[in-house]
Amino acid sequence: MFYCFLADGFEETEAIAPIDILRRADIRVCTVGVGGDVIRGSHNIYVNADINIDRFEFNEGIEGVILPGGMPGVKNLYADERVLDAVRRCNENGLYVCSICAAPSIPGKLGILSGKKATCFPGFEKDLEGAKVTGKHVTTDGNLITAKGAGCALEFGFAIVAAVKGAKAADNVAIAMQCK
Repeated sequence: MFYCFLADGFEETEAIAPIDILRRADIRVCTVGVGGDVIRGSHNIYVNADINIDRFEFNEGIEGVILPGGMPGVKNLYADERVLDAVRRCNENGLYVCSICAAPSIPGKLGILSGKKATCFPGFEKDLEGAKVTGKHVTTDGNLITAKGAGCALEFGFAIVAAVKGAKAADNVAIAMQCK
Protein backbone atom coordinates (compact mmCIF):
# COMPACT_ATOMS: atom_id res chain seq x y z
CA MET A 1 0.00 0.00 0.00
CA PHE A 2 1.16 3.50 -0.87
CA TYR A 3 0.08 6.41 1.27
CA CYS A 4 -0.36 9.76 -0.47
CA PHE A 5 -0.29 12.60 2.05
CA LEU A 6 -2.56 15.54 1.25
CA ALA A 7 -2.38 18.85 3.10
CA ASP A 8 -4.24 22.07 2.37
CA GLY A 9 -2.65 23.71 -0.66
CA PHE A 10 -1.52 20.48 -2.38
CA GLU A 11 -1.18 20.55 -6.17
CA GLU A 12 -4.17 18.52 -7.36
CA THR A 13 -2.69 17.11 -10.58
CA GLU A 14 0.47 15.98 -8.78
CA ALA A 15 -1.63 13.91 -6.38
CA ILE A 16 -4.59 12.68 -8.43
CA ALA A 17 -2.76 11.66 -11.63
CA PRO A 18 -0.25 9.35 -9.88
CA ILE A 19 -2.98 7.91 -7.62
CA ASP A 20 -5.09 7.13 -10.69
CA ILE A 21 -2.17 5.51 -12.52
CA LEU A 22 -1.18 3.35 -9.54
CA ARG A 23 -4.75 2.18 -9.04
CA ARG A 24 -5.03 1.30 -12.75
CA ALA A 25 -1.92 -0.86 -12.21
CA ASP A 26 -3.61 -2.57 -9.24
CA ILE A 27 -1.31 -0.91 -6.73
CA ARG A 28 -3.20 0.05 -3.61
CA VAL A 29 -3.12 3.73 -2.63
CA CYS A 30 -4.63 5.36 0.44
CA THR A 31 -4.97 9.14 0.65
CA VAL A 32 -4.13 10.58 4.04
CA GLY A 33 -5.60 13.92 5.06
CA VAL A 34 -3.12 16.01 7.02
CA GLY A 35 -5.15 18.52 8.97
CA GLY A 36 -8.59 17.12 8.25
CA ASP A 37 -10.74 14.70 6.29
CA VAL A 38 -11.50 17.10 3.43
CA ILE A 39 -8.41 18.74 1.98
CA ARG A 40 -8.42 21.84 -0.24
CA GLY A 41 -6.03 21.81 -3.16
CA SER A 42 -4.07 24.81 -4.37
CA HIS A 43 -6.68 25.42 -7.09
CA ASN A 44 -9.66 25.10 -4.73
CA ILE A 45 -10.49 21.50 -5.59
CA TYR A 46 -11.57 19.63 -2.48
CA VAL A 47 -10.64 15.98 -1.93
CA ASN A 48 -12.13 13.65 0.65
CA ALA A 49 -9.15 11.77 2.08
CA ASP A 50 -9.49 8.02 2.61
CA ILE A 51 -8.23 8.45 6.17
CA ASN A 52 -7.23 11.25 8.49
CA ILE A 53 -3.57 11.26 9.56
CA ASP A 54 -4.74 10.49 13.09
CA ARG A 55 -5.61 6.99 11.77
CA PHE A 56 -2.33 6.51 9.85
CA GLU A 57 -0.09 3.75 11.14
CA PHE A 58 3.29 2.76 9.79
CA ASN A 59 2.86 -0.99 9.34
CA GLU A 60 4.31 -3.94 7.46
CA GLY A 61 1.91 -3.45 4.54
CA ILE A 62 3.36 -0.09 3.55
CA GLU A 63 5.24 0.04 0.24
CA GLY A 64 5.93 3.74 0.22
CA VAL A 65 4.74 7.31 0.47
CA ILE A 66 3.78 9.88 -2.13
CA LEU A 67 4.25 13.59 -1.45
CA PRO A 68 2.58 15.96 -3.93
CA GLY A 69 3.84 19.51 -4.32
CA GLY A 70 1.90 22.73 -4.26
CA MET A 71 2.00 25.64 -1.88
CA PRO A 72 1.34 25.87 0.93
CA GLY A 73 0.75 22.10 0.77
CA VAL A 74 4.44 21.22 1.01
CA LYS A 75 4.93 23.57 3.95
CA ASN A 76 1.94 21.98 5.67
CA LEU A 77 3.33 18.47 5.07
CA TYR A 78 6.75 19.49 6.37
CA ALA A 79 5.16 20.95 9.50
CA ASP A 80 3.65 17.59 10.50
CA GLU A 81 6.08 15.33 12.37
CA ARG A 82 3.99 12.24 11.48
CA VAL A 83 4.60 12.86 7.79
CA LEU A 84 8.33 13.37 8.39
CA ASP A 85 8.45 10.18 10.48
CA ALA A 86 6.76 8.19 7.69
CA VAL A 87 9.24 9.55 5.13
CA ARG A 88 12.22 8.72 7.37
CA ARG A 89 10.93 5.23 8.19
CA CYS A 90 10.20 4.42 4.54
CA ASN A 91 13.70 5.41 3.56
CA GLU A 92 15.30 3.52 6.48
CA ASN A 93 13.42 0.38 5.42
CA GLY A 94 14.18 0.69 1.70
CA LEU A 95 10.57 1.55 0.89
CA TYR A 96 9.60 4.09 -1.76
CA VAL A 97 9.75 7.81 -1.08
CA CYS A 98 8.06 9.50 -4.04
CA SER A 99 7.86 13.29 -4.26
CA ILE A 100 7.07 15.81 -6.95
CA CYS A 101 7.49 19.55 -7.58
CA ALA A 102 8.45 21.32 -4.32
CA ALA A 103 7.90 18.15 -2.25
CA PRO A 104 11.39 16.68 -2.90
CA SER A 105 12.47 19.44 -0.50
CA ILE A 106 11.02 17.30 2.30
CA PRO A 107 13.35 14.29 1.91
CA GLY A 108 16.01 16.82 0.88
CA LYS A 109 15.83 18.70 4.19
CA LEU A 110 15.82 15.36 6.03
CA GLY A 111 19.16 14.45 4.37
CA ILE A 112 17.63 11.50 2.53
CA LEU A 113 18.65 12.76 -0.92
CA SER A 114 22.31 13.27 -0.04
CA GLY A 115 24.47 11.54 -2.66
CA LYS A 116 21.38 10.53 -4.67
CA LYS A 117 20.06 11.74 -8.02
CA ALA A 118 16.91 13.84 -7.76
CA THR A 119 14.87 16.50 -9.51
CA CYS A 120 12.39 19.16 -8.40
CA PHE A 121 10.52 22.27 -9.45
CA PRO A 122 13.03 24.96 -10.49
CA GLY A 123 14.02 27.09 -7.52
CA PHE A 124 13.88 24.29 -4.94
CA GLU A 125 17.26 22.76 -5.82
CA LYS A 126 18.84 24.37 -2.73
CA ASP A 127 16.54 22.26 -0.55
CA LEU A 128 17.75 18.96 -2.07
CA GLU A 129 20.66 18.91 0.35
CA GLY A 130 23.57 16.93 -1.07
CA ALA A 131 21.60 15.60 -4.05
CA LYS A 132 22.88 15.33 -7.61
CA VAL A 133 20.16 17.43 -9.26
CA THR A 134 19.34 16.09 -12.73
CA GLY A 135 16.82 18.64 -13.99
CA LYS A 136 14.94 15.77 -15.67
CA HIS A 137 11.15 15.42 -15.63
CA VAL A 138 11.42 12.33 -13.42
CA THR A 139 14.42 10.81 -11.66
CA THR A 140 14.56 7.40 -9.98
CA ASP A 141 17.47 6.51 -7.73
CA GLY A 142 16.82 3.28 -5.85
CA ASN A 143 13.80 3.76 -3.60
CA LEU A 144 13.65 7.51 -4.31
CA ILE A 145 11.44 8.81 -7.12
CA THR A 146 11.28 12.55 -7.72
CA ALA A 147 9.60 14.66 -10.39
CA LYS A 148 9.65 18.26 -11.56
CA GLY A 149 6.05 19.45 -11.50
CA ALA A 150 2.42 19.09 -12.53
CA GLY A 151 3.26 18.64 -16.21
CA CYS A 152 5.27 15.56 -15.26
CA ALA A 153 2.58 13.97 -13.05
CA LEU A 154 1.68 11.18 -15.50
CA GLU A 155 5.34 10.33 -16.09
CA PHE A 156 5.83 10.35 -12.30
CA GLY A 157 2.98 7.87 -11.86
CA PHE A 158 4.35 5.60 -14.58
CA ALA A 159 7.81 5.71 -12.95
CA ILE A 160 6.31 4.53 -9.65
CA VAL A 161 4.49 1.69 -11.40
CA ALA A 162 7.68 0.73 -13.26
CA ALA A 163 9.63 0.65 -10.00
CA VAL A 164 7.04 -1.49 -8.23
CA LYS A 165 5.78 -3.78 -11.02
CA GLY A 166 8.23 -3.34 -13.88
CA ALA A 167 8.39 -1.37 -17.12
CA LYS A 168 5.92 -3.64 -18.92
CA ALA A 169 3.21 -2.96 -16.33
CA ALA A 170 3.83 0.78 -16.64
CA ASP A 171 3.72 0.56 -20.43
CA ASN A 172 0.45 -1.38 -20.31
CA VAL A 173 -1.20 1.36 -18.25
CA ALA A 174 0.26 4.06 -20.52
CA ILE A 175 -1.06 2.27 -23.60
CA ALA A 176 -4.51 1.83 -22.06
CA MET A 177 -4.55 5.56 -21.24
CA GLN A 178 -3.49 6.44 -24.82
CA CYS A 179 -0.16 7.88 -23.63
CA LYS A 180 1.77 5.53 -25.93
